Amino acid sequence: EITWLSWKERLLIERLEQKSTSANEYLSKNNYHWEETFWWMIAKNFGIKVNSEAFEKIAQSIPITVLAKHKNQLHQIEALLFGQAGLLDKDFEEDYPILLSKEYQFYKSKYNLQSTNANLFFLRMRPANFPTVRLAQLAMLIVHSVHLFSKIKEIEEVENVKKLLNVTANDYWHYHYNFDELSTYKIKNVGVQMINNLIINTVIPILFAYGHYTKEHHFKDKALRWLTQLTAEKNSRINGFLALQITIKNAFDSQALLQLKNEYCSKKRCLECAVGNKLLKT
Repeated sequence: EITWLSWKERLLIERLEQKSTSANEYLSKNNYHWEETFWWMIAKNFGIKVNSEAFEKIAQSIPITVLAKHKNQLHQIEALLFGQAGLLDKDFEEDYPILLSKEYQFYKSKYNLQSTNANLFFLRMRPANFPTVRLAQLAMLIVHSVHLFSKIKEIEEVENVKKLLNVTANDYWHYHYNFDELSTYKIKNVGVQMINNLIINTVIPILFAYGHYTKEHHFKDKALRWLTQLTAEKNSRINGFLALQITIKNAFDSQALLQLKNEYCSKKRCLECAVGNKLLKT
């Protein structure tokens, strides 16, 4: 148990340092603008794996200063996001997408926005994860929370971060998954699993990176503490450890074990692993 505990702590720090690398890459691109870096990272995560690259391109194509100017007008934020995603280049029948299309053409010219050529995927995906729905939720998050990273830095309890990220797309999307295609009524909120995913893969890595950069270690400590308060992820790799009767209490454990699987087990680095060493010595 002692071997496991100290080894998991080291694995988790390794994982957070690896994840911080992407934050550092963004920071070098935008002259160390932490709010913009956070915007790029959270947008990428909203795209989930399939559309993450496309969402990243969309986020990087709209300066955060432009979003801040329109934060009080949801339809303008949606027009910017959907327009840059290439989802407004059609002849629509419904009033709402027609409005968004007109708004986008005006702001595209005003801000000289460049097309992203983002290829969005809808196939073999649950409708709740459609890029249209995720972009609508992202737009609502922007409207509700300007200077989002600054707010998160001030928060002490992870439950309050969950409340901050718990947004719902506007009413149009309760009846749609795509423009001009009516569907059965369903409220399009972010969902518990997605919120946990955003905190684990965006909020905590950038908070850890910020603490490392500023040498303010309480941010790093807070990131680690929040992981102990979040439920563990559920996937095939975690199920593999559960089958071996490894205790997984929270996201701290699951993140450490994912690092173990990806960087040690899969690469056969048993001699560099504390558990591997212990077993071989026995």
